[in-house]
Amino acid sequence: MRPRVQEWHLSVQDGDDMELAKKKCVPCEGSMSALGPARVADLLSQVPRWQVKPDEGELRKRFQFETFLETMAFVGRMAELAEAEGHHPDFCVRYDVLDVTLTTHAIGGLSENDFILAAKIDQLRQLKDR
Repeated sequence: MRPRVQEWHLSVQDGDDMELAKKKCVPCEGSMSALGPARVADLLSQVPRWQVKPDEGELRKRFQFETFLETMAFVGRMAELAEAEGHHPDFCVRYDVLDVTLTTHAIGGLSENDFILAAKIDQLRQLKDR
């Protein structure tokens, strides 16, 4: 059986054309490296309106809601998703505004997991808007 860290590297290399939201976050360890700028740019193109500041190693997006209760309901759904994926966002709620930040603390930067979770968070929002 391969160590999990090798499986993660294979998923990044072999599954590039697979839709991010269909992938599953996988455990990573501190011995892995953060994604390079070219890979970040490629993955960023797949998660609309998410932003990366070059020197921060974080993926960010602001969501706007109609009410505080709607915001908190979305946070609850996002928390359930994060638990299921084993990858957890940082977030800040200000009444009807939700700021979400994704990074992989274990490697000190961005991993494919951050983009997978971003795509799945976007799907949660799209489901609500239908």
